[in-house]
Amino acid sequence: MLEIGSLQTRDCTGTSRRCFLKAGMTLPFLPGLLQTSAVFGAEPAKAKSVMLVWLNGGPSHLDLFDPKPLAPDQFRGPFGTIATRTSGLRFTELLPKLAMRSDKFSVVRTNINHHGGHRQAGSIGMSGYVATDGGEPNGSAEGYQPSFGSILGRHRGHQDLPGFISLTKGPIGDLDGPMLGQGGGSWGKRYDPFLISCNSAGRVSIPNLKLLDGLSPERLSSRRLVLRELDRYRSALDTADAQKWGTIYQQAYDLLTSLGRESVLDLSRETTQTRDAYGHTTFGQTALLGRRLVEAGVPFVQVNWSQVVEVLFPNSDFGWDTHSDNFGLLAELHGPLLDRTLSALLDDLEQRGLLETTLVVTMGEFGRTPRINNIGSRDHWQHCYFSVWAGGGIQPGRVIGESDPRGEHPLIDPISPEMVGTTMLELAGVNQAARAEWGVLENGQLIEALL
Repeated sequence: MLEIGSLQTRDCTGTSRRCFLKAGMTLPFLPGLLQTSAVFGAEPAKAKSVMLVWLNGGPSHLDLFDPKPLAPDQFRGPFGTIATRTSGLRFTELLPKLAMRSDKFSVVRTNINHHGGHRQAGSIGMSGYVATDGGEPNGSAEGYQPSFGSILGRHRGHQDLPGFISLTKGPIGDLDGPMLGQGGGSWGKRYDPFLISCNSAGRVSIPNLKLLDGLSPERLSSRRLVLRELDRYRSALDTADAQKWGTIYQQAYDLLTSLGRESVLDLSRETTQTRDAYGHTTFGQTALLGRRLVEAGVPFVQVNWSQVVEVLFPNSDFGWDTHSDNFGLLAELHGPLLDRTLSALLDDLEQRGLLETTLVVTMGEFGRTPRINNIGSRDHWQHCYFSVWAGGGIQPGRVIGESDPRGEHPLIDPISPEMVGTTMLELAGVNQAARAEWGVLENGQLIEALL
């Protein structure tokens, strides 16, 4: 079932000196990739789509992908380790399914961030940009560079489907407010992600778009019905709203009819076996929706584990901020759920022939303290953490970087958020010339060992 509830619009009104479209013109039937290739002379992208699986709140690297069984008691944690299909690579016992699939992905063990606060680190992690004011949460999104998803969405140009979709009930952050680097930033809200949410039952909603209440995926397939509903809404607007309606009218119509035509948002079209494999949880069904959006051709899909980082607060959805019960939560909830859903996603993409052309990156904004705190848990740690990379031009079965014996710092190959974004975008066809044209990640380095 589908509930409609949020439309944030995009258009191609950039003033780049290389722009070849006059203001107000669109080429909706010309693939965006061909447009940008003509402009920048880019080679075909290895990754047609990017899926960023964002583990909001900071998952513990020592308790998942970088265990330290020989570390002192106050570091290593309670979990045993298991072998994987990759020689010399061990995970904790919480990840048996992923251990059996380690030949499908590579693990980076030396990610670093430049801040230890959720909102600041998340903003840096999604944009590769460190704000000159330190990125304090009371700043403005316009003070940030655009996020990786916004950059790829703009690069691919106008399409029926949005270039960047973030799967969440609202902007992600903590209970105090959103991360500032998750959208268009200095480019403006037109490059923010289009938000779609999905619950554990597979019920999909577009949170803020309320003009077409009651339309199901089947009814959306009727272009005449959608047009009539849009006309009805437009006629009810006041003069001020009507002036801006013209800029979103065609985009809303194209988007809604495209979603309806392909039934992209209707998870009931999936087999029971497939839905069971992902798990009947919010994260599981959201990941399945992400696969459907990639299959439909959306360039950048961000699959968020939760909207807020908090795990045990009212209205939270079990984020990874596990200060008070890290080991119990990982053993009973976070570890098994990540293992099940990420394994199902990789299997599903591979079986459908999509993994080769879909770059899947799984990570959070930082890790958790290697030293166990005085209440038997772990706190924030930006100095060393993990990311998992699969598909889309990545060489699988590799271990990138090495942390020290206690998991506190990289011994070799520290990987910054700038390098993460540069590698993502390069594989998706946003080369250095395009990045320089827009003033984003101009001097970013690739994670060569992944390629």
